[in-house]
Amino acid sequence: MASTSVELECQLLRLFQQDRILSYDNNGLRVAIIGHINSKPALLILERAPFSTYPDQISQTIGKLSNVKSLGTNDIYYWYVADTVSSPYLDGTNVGTSQYPHDLKINLIYPCAEQHVKKYSKQVLRMVVETPELYQEEVLPYIIRQRELGTLIWIWNIIEGKTEVKDVIYRTPIRQEADEGFILLPDLNWDRSTKENLHLLALPERRDIWSIRDLKKKHVSWLRIMRQKLLEATVGTYSWLEADQVKMYVHYQPTYYHFHIHIVHVAMEVGKTMARWSRARHQTDDFTLYDR
Repeated sequence: MASTSVELECQLLRLFQQDRILSYDNNGLRVAIIGHINSKPALLILERAPFSTYPDQISQTIGKLSNVKSLGTNDIYYWYVADTVSSPYLDGTNVGTSQYPHDLKINLIYPCAEQHVKKYSKQVLRMVVETPELYQEEVLPYIIRQRELGTLIWIWNIIEGKTEVKDVIYRTPIRQEADEGFILLPDLNWDRSTKENLHLLALPERRDIWSIRDLKKKHVSWLRIMRQKLLEATVGTYSWLEADQVKMYVHYQPTYYHFHIHIVHVAMEVGKTMARWSRARHQTDDFTLYDR
């Protein structure tokens, strides 16, 4: 009897008839669907299972990737999208479009260094209050060491027009005030098709601001202009996007120490070290409270 009961429960899934998609999370891991079973309304929530922790299964997944497409490369960084062996779109039909996105977004670092291995290894987290003294004595020396390792080569390549030139969405006109220039382009962690995963990156040309710690009252006007230009360029490039669907933020601590701004869809979930830089004027005006 128990076996029969389980079979009947599983059969419900086969009887489900989809009416429409209600919602999906911005990472594409879960989707909610309204439909019906035997003429009665039914709600179905599909959620992707985690990756296997068995090395052999992971190796098999890597070895059987299909429809691999390169998104770009810069220095030691490579970005791809691909499908797994279980993908329903293995014939390649319309794969990579908003209707049939790829299964996987893949980042490759080659050759990688020990710092990359540490970054992507499981971390032991600590709660730290960063005082000005701690910043000067511990954090700033660490930042200097990181910059001396050559970790910003890929940033300089973009700013100097050596790589990703075709991807640039907006660049300030060349003028004497070089310390006010900036570039806007898609972040290569975005698959370029999932609208609510929209992720752009703004890179100032100036090299004297390493993180939000270096911003001062004198930079407020520049920040306001940059915020407005970035918003206009983003909405102007993507016609399906409205101004109130855009949010901007910076990380602290950032992944790399060249000041940069993330521009994303408002529905996108962002990292735990995010400091929001919203369109609200008071966010930027915070810097005017201190004559630094």
